[in-house]
Amino acid sequence: MLPTQSAGPGAFDQFDLNRVPTPCYVVDEEKIRSNLEILRGIADRSGANLLLALKAFSMWSLSGLIQEYLDGCCASGLWEARLARGKGLAEKSKSKILSTFSPAYRSGEINEICSLSDHLIFNQPDSYGVEQAKNAGVSVGLRINPGISLGLDPKYDPSAENSRLGYPVSQLSDDQISVFDGLHFHNLCEQNFSPLSKTWRKVEAELGNSLNQFDWVNMGGGHHCTREDYDREGLINLLVEVSNKYKVQTYLEPGEAVALDAGILVGEVLDVMNAEKQHALLDVSATCHAPDVIEAPYRPALIGDIDNGNYRYFLGGSSCLTADSFGEYGFDQKLTRGERVAFLDQAHYTMVKTNTFNGVPLPSIALWNSKTDELSIIKEFGYEEFENRLS
Repeated sequence: MLPTQSAGPGAFDQFDLNRVPTPCYVVDEEKIRSNLEILRGIADRSGANLLLALKAFSMWSLSGLIQEYLDGCCASGLWEARLARGKGLAEKSKSKILSTFSPAYRSGEINEICSLSDHLIFNQPDSYGVEQAKNAGVSVGLRINPGISLGLDPKYDPSAENSRLGYPVSQLSDDQISVFDGLHFHNLCEQNFSPLSKTWRKVEAELGNSLNQFDWVNMGGGHHCTREDYDREGLINLLVEVSNKYKVQTYLEPGEAVALDAGILVGEVLDVMNAEKQHALLDVSATCHAPDVIEAPYRPALIGDIDNGNYRYFLGGSSCLTADSFGEYGFDQKLTRGERVAFLDQAHYTMVKTNTFNGVPLPSIALWNSKTDELSIIKEFGYEEFENRLS
């Protein structure tokens, strides 16, 4: 089981959970700004361009704030590219970059993707769409597999054995390199600087002087560079070194780092039951509202969790999936129907992955400012969201 990366409740320790309907994501605008300020500092000192990874965090109601600090977005296909341009997350009029990567592109979508994207990254040298992108004047990049496995779990390790993500760098020829304007690799997941440094040294050893042929190098995401213990000086020094040595523009694609510790998922206890152990049944669901809890798997931190609490409960969701559980938590008093609970660090890879399995309602989305205490319900979802996904 992967460890939670939450640094604790922070300002959410002072938030009244009864202020929002349940289930509900609550995102702290001030914490998002704090993370963005750190990222802007990295960009300014290193000369790198930092792009928001929409696959992790796509809260377009914050587009104005995000555009203040970041240089654009990276998309995983046509719909995310449309969202970036259409919702102001990467406005062309403000010279914001949109970089798109997908392992493969549909023939009916490639022309629109080209029209939206500044960079279009391909998974192998002979991928479908390379010629169309070059003819459209898009800067084309190649994603490589660095061939060094540093991930904490094979499911989240792009360089795991038999990975379909990225062309093996050991097989890359000079002729293949010459087709592309940029190089892309994504080798990390929730990691500090050291794995990035090792990855780059492997890439550099494999490609050597061939790196001089590129206009840009994109080092992907997975960098937890807004975490307190992250070696930001090491990151900045590496980015400056690469830029100066190979005369390239460097890029990073932080996703989680933008929203780290910036959101909670608030739920309500619907019932309590004693099976072999005590269970609290919630209106929030791991499988529907925080799928990584099951897919990773991991046990998310909870506000008020006590390691040696006198009362222990398994907090379970409201779907019929047996595995729909967040894990066991400790409390200093018994839980009762109607009480509120809140899971920490739930802004990223949650809203973007929600589903309505079993007819479980989608959580509302609220925006809170921990500095001003202003709270607004950005969106609420009804039965129509469930009905319209079916036919």
